[in-house]
Amino acid sequence: MQSSPISAVSQSRALAPVLFTATIFLSASLLFFVQPLFTKIVLPRIGGSPAVWTTAMLFFQLVLIAGYLYAHLLTRHLSVRAQLIVHLGVWAAALLFLPLTVPQDWQFDPAGAVAWQTLLLFAAGVGLPFFALSANAPLIQFWYARSGGPSASDPYFLYGASNLGSLTALLGFPLLAAPFLGAASIGLGWACGFVALGAFLLASGLQAREGGAVARPVRAAQAAADRPKAGDIVWWALLAFVPSSLMLAVTSKVSLDVGSVPLVWVVPLSLYLMSFVVTFSNRTWRALPHAETGMTVVLIVMLVLLGGTSGKHLSWLSVAVLIVGFFLVALYAHRKLYEARPASAHLTAFYLTMSVGGALGGLFNSIIGPVLFSGLYEGVATLLVARLLMLGVRERIAQVPGALLRGAAVAGLAAVPALAAWAVLGIEGVKILLALLAVPGLIALLWLGQDRVAGFGAAVTLLIAALSVWPDTAQFRDRSFFGTHIVANEDGMRIYGNGTTVHGAQRLSDDAQSAAPEPLFYYHRNGPMAQVMTSQRGQQAQSVGIVGLGVGSLACYRQPHQDWQFYEIDPMVDMVARMPHLFRFVSDCAPEAPTHLGDARIVLEDQTEHRYDILVIDAYSSDSVPVHLTTDEAIALYMDRLASGGVLVFHISNRYYEIERPLGRSAEAQGLVALLQDYAGNVASDPGDSPSKVVIMARDRADLGDLADDPRWQSLGSDGGRLWTDDYANLLSILK
Repeated sequence: MQSSPISAVSQSRALAPVLFTATIFLSASLLFFVQPLFTKIVLPRIGGSPAVWTTAMLFFQLVLIAGYLYAHLLTRHLSVRAQLIVHLGVWAAALLFLPLTVPQDWQFDPAGAVAWQTLLLFAAGVGLPFFALSANAPLIQFWYARSGGPSASDPYFLYGASNLGSLTALLGFPLLAAPFLGAASIGLGWACGFVALGAFLLASGLQAREGGAVARPVRAAQAAADRPKAGDIVWWALLAFVPSSLMLAVTSKVSLDVGSVPLVWVVPLSLYLMSFVVTFSNRTWRALPHAETGMTVVLIVMLVLLGGTSGKHLSWLSVAVLIVGFFLVALYAHRKLYEARPASAHLTAFYLTMSVGGALGGLFNSIIGPVLFSGLYEGVATLLVARLLMLGVRERIAQVPGALLRGAAVAGLAAVPALAAWAVLGIEGVKILLALLAVPGLIALLWLGQDRVAGFGAAVTLLIAALSVWPDTAQFRDRSFFGTHIVANEDGMRIYGNGTTVHGAQRLSDDAQSAAPEPLFYYHRNGPMAQVMTSQRGQQAQSVGIVGLGVGSLACYRQPHQDWQFYEIDPMVDMVARMPHLFRFVSDCAPEAPTHLGDARIVLEDQTEHRYDILVIDAYSSDSVPVHLTTDEAIALYMDRLASGGVLVFHISNRYYEIERPLGRSAEAQGLVALLQDYAGNVASDPGDSPSKVVIMARDRADLGDLADDPRWQSLGSDGGRLWTDDYANLLSILK
């Protein structure tokens, strides 16, 4: 007996959640998979500088906004049938870009604008596929609202499934795909998934079209609903901004204080996506007693940790507290965002605004923050915005700027006498100044009465006033896109560091000496780096190239007859190294040695005329691994830049990775001689004599001179693992 058309339609509508959930899950998985995939594909061609990474993220965020805008315009002006035809046309056009690869006629110009070239490369290589995927989250939800399926009038639960797909891809790429497959194989699998997505889109669009008869009354009701007001749009953007910015701030703080722990970025980003999965659901949340008070406590604790007032560096316990606090704030903001969602007729505008708010969070942390702040203070600013959003400002959000200015003005006027007294009397104690500021602060808060927003503005103004006079003992403090830069005096040494990573040091006693300063830490005269430079081969070398300048410690091993050249990715590092009042290594020992700025692999590829007797790759001491500088192709390039009889030196001191393993594999594959020294250091007798690990390579053992017979150097062979190439490299496989 055949089923009736009515029962078939009912069954189809009942299965609609399964179809749409599978579609949006697959689309989000492909979206999050393609970002690290294509970046991996192009990395050897454009280098690994933060400018490249920042531009890549900017590209993805801009295209995401474009995709959401496209979905918004599509749903506002076309019927479901026309939407399906147009979107499948975009998907079909994107098939022409598969498999993903760098266009054959594309060439990197080292003299050109890196950011602009990166944007053009990503647009030409992955622009249309990423655009097609970006539009799917709002578009599929819009279609489900017209499908006649369960909860069709409130399709926002699908956004949770979308973020679950994103989370799956986020964890799947580094843990499942990258360890076993090369970029080409991963790209082929991704292309198959993209092709399959077309069938899911077709089925979803047809389901939405078939459910149109049932959905029409709902659509009419939604169309009659009030359009979102300007205040609603600002509210959505702010709620999306806070978790996005805070996620980046927490990641940067953890990376700075405990080092570039493997996959450190995965945990905050995973929790960020998980907060969407948890909050964007039809489940009813019970209001917890004193929830606002609890969130205030969370914000205060995070403010202390991100502000650096809890200690010089975060402990692992503090890291855990910070990450949990971030997750709670993300849950709070995203649930508020879900509760503020409009009727489904306006969901595309809602998601478009969300994408803009999230992108503003990335823009604030990656572009604006480094310009405004000398330290990692974006998290502090974002926490203050989060606290402001808790003051019940949604209904009067247009009045917030005026209230904040009023509070700031009252606090500023009240604080003038205290600041004047502090300046005139010359009181140096910060505690006394803070006590003086407390009095006008109390007066300001009493004057403002019940206006919580104005009181908040007054409190922030007083906080900024107090921080502006807080003493800073650092000799130098600044920031670039590559991180924070701090030079401080500690234990009789002037240390140049970034969080827990030390980039070099000079004894304070050397300031008064006329002789050249003594290299310290990794470059101490007892260590393997010094052994290479002071060996017979090192003394005989005519030309020396150094990739990674630091404070220029190695420069003081230079001989008068030698030609030295440095390669450094961060212009601020070069600037600090050449400041004689901070570090004298370069100015005293190699003042005429040029510094080639940019990603070393890209710069060296362009310098076809250069041949070095010794080439030092010193880019591994920050606890991360620049993979594109470690592949078989990279080592082949270094060897090509060596003169006959030249020696290649890798400084691979690292807390988390055994970098000698892929180096040994490439040495064997290329028929090179490789030696390793793992120096234990002697910090007990000399704090500047630290442990270090160095690998040296040459075409022939004789090229190593007296180092070849030095018992401190051990032969380095292959461990039998897979060769690292530009197509394949597995960081997790070399974890200590």
